This record gives sequence, C-alpha cells and structure tokens, in this order.
Amino acid sequence: MSVVLHVSDTHFGTEQTPVVQALTRLAQQQQPDLIVLSGDITQRALPSQFQAAFCFVQQLYAPVLAIAGNHDIPLFDLWARLRRPYARYTDVFGADLEPVYTSPDLMVVGVNTTRAWRHKNGEVSLAQVDRVARMVAEAKPDQLRIVVVHQPVAVPFPAEAPNLLRGHRLAIDRWSAAGVDLVLGGHIHLPYVMALPRLARPLWAVQAGTAVSRRVRPGVPNSVNLLRWGLASRPGCCVIEQWDFSAAEAAFVCVKLTDVWPARG
Repeated sequence: MSVVLHVSDTHFGTEQTPVVQALTRLAQQQQPDLIVLSGDITQRALPSQFQAAFCFVQQLYAPVLAIAGNHDIPLFDLWARLRRPYARYTDVFGADLEPVYTSPDLMVVGVNTTRAWRHKNGEVSLAQVDRVARMVAEAKPDQLRIVVVHQPVAVPFPAEAPNLLRGHRLAIDRWSAAGVDLVLGGHIHLPYVMALPRLARPLWAVQAGTAVSRRVRPGVPNSVNLLRWGLASRPGCCVIEQWDFSAAEAAFVCVKLTDVWPARG
C-alpha cells in the first residue's frame, strides 16, 4: 500500500503557526510514502519564505515532489521575474521543475504550468502534454498514475472557469487515453474531487485547499488530501481523504472520503 499526502497553496509568508504544527503532526502520524506540493508554496517568492518552506518540509521525514505555482515567481522584482524567475525556487527544491517519482505502486509526474509572462493564469504546452503521455504509457499495471499541476483542469462552478489551466482540454484527452488516473492541483483554495466526463478512460481531478495559509475562502477551512492506494481491503480502489483543520481540536480531521476506481487492462 502507498499513501500520498497532497498539500497545496501553503503560501509561506501568510502561514498560521498552529496550522503548520498540526499539519506536521498529521504527516508524522500518517507517515506518507510521498508528499506532493502542488504549487504556491510561498506568498511572494521571497528568500525568507522559501527558507520557511524548506524548514517545514524538513520536518516531514518523507520524499517531497514539488512544483512551482504562480506565487513562487517574483512579482515585483521584474528583473528576477524575467531573467531568473525560478532561481529562488530551485535554490530550495532543486533544478528540476518537472520532477517524477516512481515506486512499485506509484508514478507521479510533475508539470510546470507557470509562465513568467503570466501573472496567475497557467498553461500546459503540447510538448508537456506529449511528455506526460509518453511517460505514463510506460507505467506498470500496479502503478497509480498521477499528474501534478498547479491550476485546475476542472472546476465545480462556472464562476471558477477563468482559473482553468490553459490547454486543459487537450491535456486531459491525451492523458486519459495514455492511462493517467488522477490530476492533482490547487490554485483556487477549494478542495474537491471531480470525475471528468467524455474521456477514453476514467480520470479524476483532485484539488486541495490552502494547507496552512490565512488566505482561506469564506467557509472553507485549511485542508489537505490523503490518497491511499493498494489497500488490501479495497483492491483496485484509490481512497481520497479530505482532511480539514479544526481550530477546536487544533488538528487536521478527516471530513470526507471518496473512492475512485481507476481502469486497468
């Protein structure tokens, strides 16, 4: 069995210390095999904010697959944004902007959907779509195939449509045909799981809320996801758990479970 902790939009620089501490405890209790950070790790891409993020992940004692979000590129330092947009990010998370993690149970492929010339909107290029499709087509039958982006590939409300990843339609068509099971994202600070219709194979969008930032939406607490794959009691099922921060308990608590059944064969 493999467990993935999906964390997004930490926005270090706006973090809440009790929530950071609760998330650290959750990671230590659950002992995930992999932690996915799906972008907006910092609020303004400042060195001090990246250092705070580095200190946080050091306490989790698990491999981390991270991708950048639009907030992880300097906004006001135009020279840095245009000439070295990822320099501060790579100083902490390494030079590979599109990391890949593989194990007997998992194939997780990161995609950099940020662009230095865009303020917040993301896009995925044809070359990126092809790269993911080729990699996933080589996955082993037992591997859960996950793609990680920052901006969402599907949204629950029409008002959120402007936040959709540019190029998402082509991407999900190709990725579904190649065998991708889940696309993880963040950006809009809303947690949800959506089955995507009219595709060659079943594909789900799995979104995480903001993990530790005070920049929560009204009525939507800080939240993260836990993915469990390969449970002996649920063969062939990926159980997606939504964990919300409870101020009363000073802890993350499981509030929702969603079963998804990836196609095989």
